Amino acid sequence: MELPVINRIIENLDMAFPETTAKFIDETLPLSEKTLDKTREQYDADTIMRLVHEYGEKEENWNKILGVVDVDVFSDELNFVFGKAECPGKAALISMWRLKPQFYGAQENLELFVDRGTKEAVHELGHTFGLKHCSNPFCVMYFSNSIFETDRKQSLFCNVCYMKIERLTHEEKGVDGAEEF
Repeated sequence: MELPVINRIIENLDMAFPETTAKFIDETLPLSEKTLDKTREQYDADTIMRLVHEYGEKEENWNKILGVVDVDVFSDELNFVFGKAECPGKAALISMWRLKPQFYGAQENLELFVDRGTKEAVHELGHTFGLKHCSNPFCVMYFSNSIFETDRKQSLFCNVCYMKIERLTHEEKGVDGAEEF
């Protein structure tokens, strides 16, 4: 994944979670053969999530960890997923594969790509704090079953989810310190 895209998503995460600190860790975890379903030609998001979680457990001072992959992923009975997260928990994963406009036959569009990546990162990290899916189709916590639903929703929490995330982040870290993920 290109560093400028990741850096822009990190900047946006800092805005979505203003009392936290997001940091980029320049390390690649190899995807093993056991993560690939050769029949589907997709990678198993649950297996990758376990790798991300195990990596995050090595660092005690990380409250959250977000893995970013550029491969097509699936989970359970779903044909594909844009991301996956422990709810609540420490680890989250997003796949940039189906967020690219080119995947849908459109021209490359960096702004749209970053916007989609941000929405999925905020959404999955929201789950790690304990947020469930929201019924508001414009809220970042709305479940996206297609790229059209991802494009429709905002990269921010609706008022209801915002109040919940404020309470959950304060409970998790205590009111005084900034949290790193």
